[in-house]
Amino acid sequence: MIFPDTLYGLVLSGGKSIRMGTDKGLITYHNKPQREYVYDLLAKVCNKTFLSIRPNQLDEVSKKFEFIADEDEFSGPFNGILSAHKKHPKVAWLVLACDLPLMKIEALEVLISKRNRSKLATAFALKENPLPEPLAAIWEAKGLSRALDFKKSEQGTGPRKFLVHHDVELVFPKDDNVLLNANSESEYVHALKLVSSYE
Repeated sequence: MIFPDTLYGLVLSGGKSIRMGTDKGLITYHNKPQREYVYDLLAKVCNKTFLSIRPNQLDEVSKKFEFIADEDEFSGPFNGILSAHKKHPKVAWLVLACDLPLMKIEALEVLISKRNRSKLATAFALKENPLPEPLAAIWEAKGLSRALDFKKSEQGTGPRKFLVHHDVELVFPKDDNVLLNANSESEYVHALKLVSSYE
């Protein structure tokens, strides 16, 4: 049964990691592949959690993880987010990119505590650049339904642009580093040093 507070977790790990040169979801920062680390974080605070993957990644995923394969109906991150919404259209989704090595459970608990169900989404943002972070956000079902309709008419619009132009609750993390993402080899090296200093 779906209740108003029902929240599913989604690890976006279906990207092609072109800049990194290797699958970002399989990089190890915390003694396990990063997509598994993020999955385990979400599993602690969500009713259900899923990996968002490309169909050709199916053979790589352990059966202990639930997953949703991208439908390839849309481009970019919206592909995974909207594929999940179409599978479970009545729930809200806490969406996290797999390339957030410094994300912590405490930050997710703050995000959830500040969730505003009257808005389309509740998203992390940096105070110095207060734009919603769509890949570290709670997307309400009505927000995703609106995004689905919007994407059908505006194929070039990404999730951040969508949130910028709609009613969103912004949450500023205590530690900005939880939003640090590593998309290239140099960013990976920097992130790895920060992870070591945090642990």
